[in-house]
Amino acid sequence: MTENVRVFIVEDDKDFIFLIKKMLEKQPEIEVIGSCSKKEEAVQMACALRPQIVIMDLNLGISEADGIRISREIRLLTDAKVLILTSLDSPDIVLRVAKEAFASGYIFKNQPNLLVENILALARGYTAQEYLIASMALSGLTEAEMGVFQMLMGKDIKLQSSPKTIANQKTKILKKLGLESQRELMHIFKLFRN
Repeated sequence: MTENVRVFIVEDDKDFIFLIKKMLEKQPEIEVIGSCSKKEEAVQMACALRPQIVIMDLNLGISEADGIRISREIRLLTDAKVLILTSLDSPDIVLRVAKEAFASGYIFKNQPNLLVENILALARGYTAQEYLIASMALSGLTEAEMGVFQMLMGKDIKLQSSPKTIANQKTKILKKLGLESQRELMHIFKLFRN
């Protein structure tokens, strides 16, 4: 990597933002380009600043649903990868939330020593954790829907279904994943593209 990795922080605890910034500023290959403690501003700032990595606290106030929604919007509207920073202590819950948020990875708040390593790994390419989360998101698809998904991702798949059935399966895929278009599907799951 020749350029610095541009990082944007979304965290409602300003003291924690300060600590993260101090830790990341010591890394010559990482540049913190901004931070936000208000969920209302997070998507707009991420779109304007165009970070490579967004460090996202999902508990931005009353409910983790706000963080999931914001993470999904950032992923759909930018090329940024979202790294969830969480205080949840159940790996099963964290994976479920990461899947719903279209996150690229996660770390626990009590593991700040892993933050730099995760940021740099995501900036270099796709990580095993990123494949795991994306695969979990796709796990609800039927075998036929997976075939259509692979075709949409550019794989040379010979489907035995009629064009109408394929179109219906595409619609079901989008609905199951909470997406509105093939463009969104291609954007979120580009790690599976040929």
